[in-house]
Amino acid sequence: MHVCILSIDTEAAIMGHTAVIAGATGLIGGELIRCLLEDPFYDRVVALVRKETSWTHEKLVQVVTDYDELEAVVKDYLPGSYVFCCLGTTIKKAGSKEQFRKVDYEYPMLLGKLAFQYGAVDYLIVTAMGANAGSAIFYNQVKGEIEEGLGKLRLPSLQIFRPSLLLGDRQEVRLGERFGAAVSRVITPIMIGGLRKYKPIKAETVAKAMLKSSKNSNKGTRIYESNQIEELVK
Repeated sequence: MHVCILSIDTEAAIMGHTAVIAGATGLIGGELIRCLLEDPFYDRVVALVRKETSWTHEKLVQVVTDYDELEAVVKDYLPGSYVFCCLGTTIKKAGSKEQFRKVDYEYPMLLGKLAFQYGAVDYLIVTAMGANAGSAIFYNQVKGEIEEGLGKLRLPSLQIFRPSLLLGDRQEVRLGERFGAAVSRVITPIMIGGLRKYKPIKAETVAKAMLKSSKNSNKGTRIYESNQIEELVK
């Protein structure tokens, strides 16, 4: 991972903003780490990782995390922090619907409860376009359930990002996404008006939108559809 090491100005150091990011090694998470480290608004970036990576940066703190013991690991970093949740998997990779639900619902929900309990300023999460707890599609159903669950926690600020098909370099091969990306290059030019939210979106764009939105935190819950994520960055 290559990042630009920036000097932290005095004002930013005094402000002492801390970002806590779950899912830091994923497609969006990796882009988000780069954005957070390069932005002087944050002087500490806490990456929750399953095993330590080769990343190095003066602002980066890597915390090897067992999500079944999350509170003990993360509680000291949460007061006054900005929490970014980029956790996500596929049923194929998880191995079962139960394991998928653990990664995409149980862990983000636990992180949200701890964020509320220990006084985090903001909770920002990536779900998916089509998230709906009442959906007949299991993937969309779980994404909708985590949105609803977090919405009931009374978090001071909850920001939900619903990207469409993600573009970027994944470590693992997802043939469905590769096919979708190929098709999108043909149909994207005609996706205008109400179809804009279905256009594929770069993981880098989602990360930049999350960073920008975190620095303008307001009270309450906000949901950004894929086309609105694009607008945030412009």
